[in-house]
Order: sequence, then C-alpha cells, then structure tokens
Amino acid sequence: MGDTPAPLLSVRDLTVSFPTRQGPVRAVDGLGFDVPQGRTLGIVGESGSGKSVTSLAVMGLHTGAEVTGSVALGGRELVGLPEKELNRLRGRRMAMVFQDPLSSLHPYYTVGEQIAEHHRVHFRSRRAAARERAVEALAEVGIPEPRRRAGEYPHQFSGGMRQRVMIAMALACEPELLIADEPTTALDVTVQAQILELLARIQEERGLAVIMITHDLGVVARVAHDVLVMYGGRAVEQAPADALFAAPAHPYTRALLDSLPRLDDADDEPLRAIPGSPPSLLDPSPGCAFAPRCPRLATLPEDAPRARCTALRPVLSGPAGHPAACHFPAYEGVAS
Repeated sequence: MGDTPAPLLSVRDLTVSFPTRQGPVRAVDGLGFDVPQGRTLGIVGESGSGKSVTSLAVMGLHTGAEVTGSVALGGRELVGLPEKELNRLRGRRMAMVFQDPLSSLHPYYTVGEQIAEHHRVHFRSRRAAARERAVEALAEVGIPEPRRRAGEYPHQFSGGMRQRVMIAMALACEPELLIADEPTTALDVTVQAQILELLARIQEERGLAVIMITHDLGVVARVAHDVLVMYGGRAVEQAPADALFAAPAHPYTRALLDSLPRLDDADDEPLRAIPGSPPSLLDPSPGCAFAPRCPRLATLPEDAPRARCTALRPVLSGPAGHPAACHFPAYEGVAS
C-alpha cells in the first residue's frame, strides 16, 4: 500500500441522520475512507446499509438531513459549504451517475441539449461549442452516430444507451471524481459488462477517482481496486480488492461472498441467503449490528467471550490496509 497516491477524496467520521416521527435515524455512522486519483473504491452492502446515502452526502445532495464529519475533495472541505459553492463543484470537479437513467434524464429535451446545458453552466460556453462538446461526449462513450443521436430524446434509447448518455453527461465537464450509484442494476448481463468495461476504460484514460456503489460483489471484483463493506450504516471491512476476496475477515463479507452462485454448484444447489434481517437504525444494538445474523458466533470455542458481540460495538482494527470491525475476525485464526 506504500505506493498508493495521495487521496483526491478524503472522508472522515461522516455521519448522516434523518429526523423521523419515531426519532432520528442515523443512516451513516462514523464512516471514513480515501479515494486516490486513478483508483476505484467499491462500496458494497445490502439495501439499507448506507451506500447511497454516503454517495449523496459526498455530493452534498441531502436535504433535511444532518450531515457531520469531514468530506474533503482535493483538500477543500465540502461539509457546510454554501449551496452556491457546491453547485460550482458538482458536475465540474465531481459528478454522479445514478441508477435509473430514464428518471434522471428530462423527457422533453434531447440528450444533446441536456449535455450541452450541463457544459454551458460550468464553462459559460457558447451554444454551438456546447453542442459540439455534447456530440464529442456521446462519441467518447461509444454511442454510434453521435451527431444524429444527440438530437434524439431519452425514450428513443435503450436502457444501456441511456446509461451511456448519463456517463457522457457526467464526464462532459471532465471531473476528477466520478460516483456511480448502482449503474448496471437494471441492465441485462451483456450490457452490464459493456458499461463496466466503459467505466474502467474511461477511468484508466483520464486517471479518475471512482466510487462504485453496488450490492453486487461480482461488479466489485471486476472494476474495484479497493473495497469498503458497509452494514447498518457503518464500515465493517476495508481492504484492497484482491486481499478481501482472498481472505475476507468479517463474517458479513464472508456471507456476502457465500451468497454468490458458483459455476461449480450442483444444478439443484439452493442459493445461500443470509438469514435474518438488516438491523433497525431507529433502535441500534449496543453491540455488533451483525451479531443476530452472525454464523461465526456458533463456531467460536466455548471459552470465547461471546458477550462482547452483543454488548460492545466493534471498531475497525487489524492489519494495516485490511481492518475489520469484528471481535473475532478471521485473520485472528478463527475459521470462517
């Protein structure tokens, strides 16, 4: 890890709370991570783990939520920054690709007009120059006949092509940080692979810092250099991708990997689900949030202090570069 470049994005002790009638919901709790230029961080976890809330907090897009901690982009603090200043950064220095391109694109304007408007806002470019940049952006993401298709509307594109349009819009102003929130969820496997290859190529060509939000560890394995596993709004494991897949330390990470179907499974082999339900964020446990679902507890020696799991919340600790928030992580010799 010594040759890892300095982080472009640095997040420290990020907490996001939403007020509800039943009390505050802490959707993200004390999260920290770095994303250097030229590297992709995969943030993975079940629905409700806090992945998308984290990405929206980085972009400064939460309304009605209390956001505390630090989010620094190129050394500039974003938490508490006035909306006018955030608007200058969003799209210009950092951009986001959302899960559903059809709901993100305006149905009444051509895709070329929408990309051109995005460019004009940040560069105050003339209409003709902005339209030309829109055509170039569509060509860069592999859309055939980009000049003609720039004059078409979102409903005239397939799902995969609409996602390419969203990537073109995100990259039109050449940002340094790209956040992709479940960008392939609604796409078939073949198109999903094409979008992932596109993102990897663009990242390599431009040296972008990328955050890939996903629940799919297969996507993470394909594109990520580093991985952050979230559960119940907190980080439970962080590691380089190769290290995490070779030796997951946290039982939740192990359970996510075990739930993936394998080519060598028998045809009648049932899928391996994680038993139980995600934790309540309204009434968090004082101990490990994963303890009620943890298969490792049953395998611990009789003299192991199991009570720690339900009474004491674990913190990220362990080998440098591969910490896990577990009282009995696998790399301490406990069988997974």
